[in-house]
Amino acid sequence: MQNIQSYNFKDKKAIVRVDFNVPLDDTFNIEDPTRITSALPTINHILNSGGSVILLSHLGRPEGEKNMDFSFSHLLSQMEKLIGKPILFSSDCIGEEADQKKQALKPGEILMMENVRFYTQETKGDMDFAKELSKHADVYVNDAFGAAHRSHASTTQMANFFDDKLFGFLMEKELLAIEKVLKTGEKPITAIIGGAKVSSKITIIENILPVIDHLIIGGGMIFTFIKAMGGKIGTSLVEDDKMELALSLLEKAKENNVKVLMPVDVIAADAFSNQANTQIVSSSEIPENWMGLDVGPKTNQEVQKIIEMSKTILWNGPMGVFELPIFAQGTKSLGDAIAEATQKGAFSLVGGGDSVSAALQMGLRDKVSYISTGGGAMLESLEGKALPGVKAILS
Repeated sequence: MQNIQSYNFKDKKAIVRVDFNVPLDDTFNIEDPTRITSALPTINHILNSGGSVILLSHLGRPEGEKNMDFSFSHLLSQMEKLIGKPILFSSDCIGEEADQKKQALKPGEILMMENVRFYTQETKGDMDFAKELSKHADVYVNDAFGAAHRSHASTTQMANFFDDKLFGFLMEKELLAIEKVLKTGEKPITAIIGGAKVSSKITIIENILPVIDHLIIGGGMIFTFIKAMGGKIGTSLVEDDKMELALSLLEKAKENNVKVLMPVDVIAADAFSNQANTQIVSSSEIPENWMGLDVGPKTNQEVQKIIEMSKTILWNGPMGVFELPIFAQGTKSLGDAIAEATQKGAFSLVGGGDSVSAALQMGLRDKVSYISTGGGAMLESLEGKALPGVKAILS
């Protein structure tokens, strides 16, 4: 497989599958341009190497209909400012207009195609649709890690119609970051797995246990473990039907010589509210009618000690309900500890929706080694699943 750095793009048309599924406000202003700016190294490299770029992406869930609320036409002027170059536009991603504009594209030019999800064939992974999308391009570049876990026409099937198919720089960085945690990471390796439910993190925990040294468990999922071990959790979030599973995960950790840190204290509240009454209590002695919504100060100190000695860190999931400032301290303390360890040479990967939101909210974008742009794709990679969009390039 060729590398994007060594590939000769001169006078070639590169169709680049990007993930420009950005959040928009009611007047179509881009609220967070990260997914667009993350693709800039790939776009600029192709243009600077004498090629032209055909951009292909989805936006939202138009359910196979040409719903103009999900049209890239609204974003063009904003994209031009972000990319720093004029962008041509095709009001369809297949058909006569798309073919003509692709054929007329000159080296150094960018053409944005309309939303691929205006067609149901995209999400169905239709091969004929993929063939239509591939027309008039010389090389296929997949830089849409956020959609790599989807076996869709533009993310997977389109690769079948190209002899030359490459990962973009963003895809390369994402895959390398995950590999650093799962395969090549310097020890000790610490994983922080948080979030609301054990059930959503089972496969990740099972898959990473053979490679990590420390597992820090946080978020609402701790109470399923604590109740399973005989603790009192008040009205805290719990999955009663997952208690046996929680105990089996702890047993598997022991078998793999993984040291597990379960919070020793929590901030309990009498309501799910920023105005709630709170008290710091033992994590296994939460009073009736009170719920744990963040980890306590003793736990924060224990977490800091482990992070301080770690050389490779995976952060997936917050420690508490960080969206409410009164319960954000545990997550903030963790983020600060990871930033400090990173500064001292540790490799830190932040991935999964809530932990990414927390890291960005707390100003950690440039203080950790890597923040993943792909929520679902990142999680499936950590679960050990082969991503269709990755397999399509490697095959």
